[in-house]
Amino acid sequence: MLIAVSALKGYAVEASDGGGIGKVHDLLFDDVTWRLRWLVVDVGSWLSDRKVLVHPSSIRNPDYVGQVLPLTLTKLQIENSPPLATDQPVSTRMETNLFDYCGSDPLWGYSYFGGDGLGGPLGGPRYLGGRDGVGLADDDEGDPHLRSLAEVTGYHMHAVDGEIGHAENFLVDDANWDVRYIIVDTRNWWPGEHVLISPYAVKAVSWRAREIRLDVGRERVKSSPPWDPIAMIDQVYEKKLHTHYGWRGYGF
Repeated sequence: MLIAVSALKGYAVEASDGGGIGKVHDLLFDDVTWRLRWLVVDVGSWLSDRKVLVHPSSIRNPDYVGQVLPLTLTKLQIENSPPLATDQPVSTRMETNLFDYCGSDPLWGYSYFGGDGLGGPLGGPRYLGGRDGVGLADDDEGDPHLRSLAEVTGYHMHAVDGEIGHAENFLVDDANWDVRYIIVDTRNWWPGEHVLISPYAVKAVSWRAREIRLDVGRERVKSSPPWDPIAMIDQVYEKKLHTHYGWRGYGF
């Protein structure tokens, strides 16, 4: 099932032994694999003024009607997990400690976009925490591929021959927590239209320029199958979209 990231923010998060622990504050993703790597959960109403990172593999049977994400983790596990300082980067060391503590597999899940998202050349500091901050990560401190979806929302989308709009939202697949599509608002170029762009088309994400660069042209975007934000996305539509752009399918 495809879920809009904006809808997930604010969901209540519940421990396996009962009771709410907080709410989803942000989601961190890997810009190589386009997998969600962490949920940033604000537990300030339970543990004073604190945020924690929760791995998506800990989510079980989301309740979309009640807007609740139940976890496999207990309250004690969450309480004793490493805290997330708002003025510090999410470093590779911090992630390793969290994987060890929670028993999560860093290679959990399958990505259609390749890579394991845990290494690669360092490409400069990256903003990791959304608009109200989890910090800037220097090359030797943070994972250069870890990004905040709250921060990337609003980035300008650049086709090979010009801008097409901005990233308004993201659709994630709750089967493996990949970012499946970027929802692009094209109002300044193609008034009244929204289009879906797969991470297959992304060449680079620049936090300095606040832009996402694509390998497709504007006319290809303009002639893509129309997307109705109200309608459910089915496999028929996805096949048409991927055939139009020449993208591989997501298991179809």
